[in-house]
Amino acid sequence: MTTHLLWLRNDLRINDNSALAAACHDKKADVMALFIATPKQWRQHSMSAKQATFIHQNLCELQQALAERGIPLHFHQCDDFAASVNYLSDFCKTHRVDALFYNYQYEINERERDAAVEKQLDEQGITCQGFDDSLLLPPGSVQTGNNTTFKVFTPFSKAFVKRLQQGMPECHSAPAARGDAPLNSLKKIPAFDYPTEKPDEKLFPAGEQAALKRLRAFARQPVLDYPLERDTPASDGTSQLSAYLSTGVLSPRQCLHRIVKEHADALKGGKAFTWISELIWREFYRHLIVAYPALCKHQPFIDWTHHVSWQKDSAHFDAWKAGKTGYPIVDAGMRQMNSIGWMHNRLRMITASFLVKDLLIDWRQGERYFMEQLIDGDFAANNGGWQWAASTGTDPVPYFRIFNPTTQGERFDKQGAFIRQWLPELKDVPDSDIHQPHVWAKKNNKKLDYPLPIVEHKAARKKTLDAFERARGAA
Repeated sequence: MTTHLLWLRNDLRINDNSALAAACHDKKADVMALFIATPKQWRQHSMSAKQATFIHQNLCELQQALAERGIPLHFHQCDDFAASVNYLSDFCKTHRVDALFYNYQYEINERERDAAVEKQLDEQGITCQGFDDSLLLPPGSVQTGNNTTFKVFTPFSKAFVKRLQQGMPECHSAPAARGDAPLNSLKKIPAFDYPTEKPDEKLFPAGEQAALKRLRAFARQPVLDYPLERDTPASDGTSQLSAYLSTGVLSPRQCLHRIVKEHADALKGGKAFTWISELIWREFYRHLIVAYPALCKHQPFIDWTHHVSWQKDSAHFDAWKAGKTGYPIVDAGMRQMNSIGWMHNRLRMITASFLVKDLLIDWRQGERYFMEQLIDGDFAANNGGWQWAASTGTDPVPYFRIFNPTTQGERFDKQGAFIRQWLPELKDVPDSDIHQPHVWAKKNNKKLDYPLPIVEHKAARKKTLDAFERARGAA
């Protein structure tokens, strides 16, 4: 009998899983699955404890779902990608695997690992089939008229939508059951050799069904309210699907099809398109790391920004991490992330801008810290967002455009509802003064258990502009 092996990575689902569907296409083949945990590699990639725990939770759910379809899920843990290549080769020999099926990952270390696997298995006479599964359209398939990669989002998005209007990528059904389900022989997946931090199960319930339920609920009405609600962190106006997309519990195709099913005008400029645009941003950054592998090595996209003289101020960095900068909207955002492993997207922009443009601290320090905290950590999106905020990346905010953290708070959390949720020490400050609480405290002879601003924004802004202008002049 032919034996097919599904190699699982960030694709922890049975619905719309390209590699799984292909592995199960031959109804006579014996199909098994394998997940290899690589804790040492995860540490090098700054994976958060919450994300690692969430992966484990979803892996356990997936094991059950696969078993119900007669597909056993094997598990192994080793240090890093190099060790995983050798283990996979030995596993295929032991189990007499004829063909390997997997979904591509696009970061440079992952691509090198996959190339090493294909080389070894090819020498063993084993067929390897890879699939562009975590994207709506494959990298390199949407290009400029000169057949180059888009470096600016808006024309990329227009070309991308045009392709989708010509025909959307199909979703694969979950495979049918293959003989008796080996439920009694399930070997419990052991805990990873990695820090454990259990996510809030109300915010991030594990499992494919929980993800699909959330997607269906969002696609009905909230997606239409998203254009108005998405920038207000106090309101529940975002989809909060990012944790499921980053771990592959949900696919972008499932998201697109569900939105279009509910709102037929979504790709024609309807209200629902605003959220679809966020999916396209996700695609944009993934396409870029394939076209420009240096991005995976933490290199800035704009060469002259190599010359920026970053400040090495550990006290300022620690204050930023702890949410104790003295700027309420910045601190509330950081405390939200530190607590639940997720941060509202508007606040990701505000907090990133503050670190780079007010504290003049290297964006790579912030990029790494976000990955260490986020349950939805995704290298391409995180790197793209940080380089955008730092004015070092493709299609960046111009370096001379610097967010004022006080006015950002006034604009997006006017009454301070979100700030009070995460900064209880400011609960007695009136709405009109919540964004500059020390001015109110001094005026009213009050004492606040809240730090004074660690920098003065106007002076910090000038310092940053000078640093960027010197760097540009040195190039």
